Amino acid sequence: MKTLFLTAAAALTITACNSGGPTYITAGEPPMAKIQVSATGTANMAPDMATVSAGVVTQGKTAREAMIGNATKMTRVFDELDAAGIEKKFITTSQLSLQPKYNYQNRQAPIIDGYEARNTVSAKTYNLDDVGEMLDALVKAGVNNINGVQFSIKDSKAARDKAREDAIREAREKAESMAAAAGVKLGKLKSLSESGGSSMPRPVAYAMEARSAGGSTPVAAGEQEINVTVNMSYDIIE
Repeated sequence: MKTLFLTAAAALTITACNSGGPTYITAGEPPMAKIQVSATGTANMAPDMATVSAGVVTQGKTAREAMIGNATKMTRVFDELDAAGIEKKFITTSQLSLQPKYNYQNRQAPIIDGYEARNTVSAKTYNLDDVGEMLDALVKAGVNNINGVQFSIKDSKAARDKAREDAIREAREKAESMAAAAGVKLGKLKSLSESGGSSMPRPVAYAMEARSAGGSTPVAAGEQEINVTVNMSYDIIE
């Protein structure tokens, strides 16, 4: 009988084929141990674009009455935004709906007791100094539903690149520290991947108040936080 000796350092892969077929044994070098690290880089950047979302809710006894009333108010909204210097191409109708209002009484089947029309628009500007005037114009036009102000960054590439560079540098330093603590040396970089890349808008502060002096509603844009996470893997040299 023949005996097959294999060293302990060899990695074995045994594959059995069909019943009665040959068995293959492959010996190779074991995979190198690795250090895997991840880090997140952060960069702050001031927004350069703002979007205001607002709308009009109108009620009427009939569907036609609700829609006509809503259309009249929305025409004023568009006129006021135009007077505030907001170009038409930056104004978008984001929602338009008409719903019946039901009256539930005496445990009987509900009956339609009027209609409610909703029309919501989004107005965008690249001049943040216009945001307060936009809000004032909307309220002046009869808007009775302001959903909020969203600040964003038109081009965040520079901030994202900086966050990525910081993340890679931190991950490399972390891997070197781990190798030193373990009494080994850091080998070649074997893999590098990126995940995340999210933008975290800061809370927006805005207040609506009447101003006899004619000042616009104060709005604070703040900064946005851009995060990039990297994952890196290094070989370990004994």
